[in-house]
Amino acid sequence: MEVPADPLQPVPPAYGRASLADVLPGVLVGLGVGTGPDPLGLAPRLAGIRRVVVLQVDGLGYYQLATAAPVAPTLAEVTAGRLGRLWPITAGFPSTTPTGLTTLGTGAPPGAHGVLGFRLRIPGTDQVLTHIRWRARPSPRRWQPVPTQFALARAAGVATRVVARGEYAGSGLTRSAWRGGRYTPADGPDQLATALLAALARDRAPALIYGYCPELDTAGHRHGVGSPEWQEAARLVDRLLARLAAELPPDAALLVTADHGQLDIPAHTRIDLADEPELRAGVRVIAGEARVRYLHPEPGATADVLAAWRERLGEAAWVGTRQEAVAAGWFGPVTPDHLPRIGEVVVVCRGQHAVLSTGTEPTHEAELVAYHGSLTAVEMLVPLLLIRR
Repeated sequence: MEVPADPLQPVPPAYGRASLADVLPGVLVGLGVGTGPDPLGLAPRLAGIRRVVVLQVDGLGYYQLATAAPVAPTLAEVTAGRLGRLWPITAGFPSTTPTGLTTLGTGAPPGAHGVLGFRLRIPGTDQVLTHIRWRARPSPRRWQPVPTQFALARAAGVATRVVARGEYAGSGLTRSAWRGGRYTPADGPDQLATALLAALARDRAPALIYGYCPELDTAGHRHGVGSPEWQEAARLVDRLLARLAAELPPDAALLVTADHGQLDIPAHTRIDLADEPELRAGVRVIAGEARVRYLHPEPGATADVLAAWRERLGEAAWVGTRQEAVAAGWFGPVTPDHLPRIGEVVVVCRGQHAVLSTGTEPTHEAELVAYHGSLTAVEMLVPLLLIRR
């Protein structure tokens, strides 16, 4: 896959060719228990490997590798081609954390697993589900019905483990994306490295061990990509990678990827629905997030909402119908039960624009510096790095 010189160029998801959905199915083929396709060609690269660690670094987009390299010597070795095998793949759409985690965990596009965005309207209600604050309702197994790759691996006799912050244990998103993996809490990159290495030493082969690291994404949101705080988070991630790479057993491999990239959004390219009554007119429920909005109009108001948003946003966003968005293939094939979760009107921001909704969403979200979710290359392209002894 080519990496565009312009990071704001649109890049559609490459399901079935080079996407997050294609990673774990290829790993299972490499471990000798998978029967699905392996478009990334991971199986031959995992020859002789009996244990695989998959590390997902939230917010480490492909373009962020070069930004991190001056303060992250391990990533500098990666970008220079001196460590591991690196290639770009695409996130799922929208390029947001709940979708990215579930797309990797299930090995399925969003249209199949149903976690189609950061916030989704629960069909038949006016309630909006925020996936990162999701606990028991709706039922994770009903909301996300696709078996995870962890569950499939476990059923085939593979030891499966998920290592992430303790606060995520038992959440709806955890049960949606990672069910089937034995959960081990680890708070912070250093603890994550220790727990992953301990699992490598303890778990019998074959083994699939997954780790999730959110610190870089948090720093980018709050302070901006490349900020001193972001650089410090990049150093912590780099130290985590260095430990894992140095202490891999001979029969183990490390795969590193992300869920999305990030980009800073200037104040002058932000539109706040709290200040735009003409955009709120006829809209019953607002879902999605700042870079991708799902609008659920009042009955009979869809055409008026489409016209108002197209006129106001112009070239700042693609504004279309649910049917047009699905036909574009951004979600992959969408099952009928999942279609109502997508707004009747879909708004996909171009360039560095964002649509805030301080009247319906937490005010701190409007104070963030960096965002993601849309189709630009800087948001959609993530690294896939393979390191083995």
